[in-house]
Formats: sequence, structure tokens, C-alpha cells
Amino acid sequence: MIEQKILPASSNMKEFEQFLQSNYELGVFLDLHIAQLKNVNSMAKAAGKKMIYHVDLIQGIKNDEYATEYICQEYKPYGLISTKAGVIKKAKQKGVLAVQRIFLLDSHALEKSLKLLEKTKPDYIEVLPGAMPWMIEEVKERVGIPIFAGGFIRTREEVENALKAGATAITTSKTDLWT
Repeated sequence: MIEQKILPASSNMKEFEQFLQSNYELGVFLDLHIAQLKNVNSMAKAAGKKMIYHVDLIQGIKNDEYATEYICQEYKPYGLISTKAGVIKKAKQKGVLAVQRIFLLDSHALEKSLKLLEKTKPDYIEVLPGAMPWMIEEVKERVGIPIFAGGFIRTREEVENALKAGATAITTSKTDLWT
């Protein structure tokens, strides 16, 4: 179980370097080019950090089971995030923390996501937008899988509301919420 309440999410090298200087052990990297992955991975390891990579946002590589297997074997990440069932299943098979990202756009999207979660059985769910505490409560109640809340969380109050609603942690690229 992840104890860290804020998961800094970097979408560029400047943010990543800020994460490396932080007291956080676990971070997320979004929007990365495959050519940067080796460098980012070695920098994280040198700083004693554990990384979760968002497979769907790694440019230059397809977000499928083969890419997942390659990333797991070559870079040994702490975890992977994806909207794709095949990526989640492969990550679990490789012993990597698997985070299924779901978008709660409407009731239909919620029901479709719940069916997907039954199939993939991820270690964690990332619920977007995370600024809807009532939906975090409902999803947690219905599936019993730990939740990361992400997307549109802009204030400390919204962080607290998501955590009170049952989120295990908050993924955020808003660097002022990292402190």
C-alpha cells in the first residue's frame, strides 16, 4: 500500500528535476519521449526515486502489451499507468504496479469503466477528474480498489476533499501542491 499522499506528476524535465530534489520517493512521469526514458530512469534511480510511467503518454512507442513488456524488462519501473486493459494485464504479469486510468465523463463512462476494472483488476485506479469527491466515494465503494485522484485538483482543500472521500493519493502536476 502506498503511504505517500501526493504523487508528483512531471510532464517535462524541469518538473522532473524539481521532483528529484523533493522529499518524495514516488513520482509519476507524463508525456515523455521514448528517447528520454533511459536518462529519466537512471536519474530517478540515482536519486533513490521510484517511478510510475504513463504508458499512453510515452511518445515514440505504441501503448500495447509489447511496449509494456519492453518497458518492464528494460527499465524496471515501479509502476505503469494506462487506460488500456492489455497494458494493465501485462504490467501485473511482469510484477509491476498497475494503475488503470479511468475518465468519469458521465454515467455511461462510469459503468463501462467498472466493467473494465472487473477484467483488469489493477492494483490502483486513477480517477479523472479527481476534483469530484462524491465520485471517488462511489467508485471506491463499488470496486474496493485503492484510488489515486488526478485532474483538476488545484487547491489544498481539493486535495483534502479527495483524500477524505477515500483516495489513497493525489496525482498532480501542480507543483505548488508538492510542498
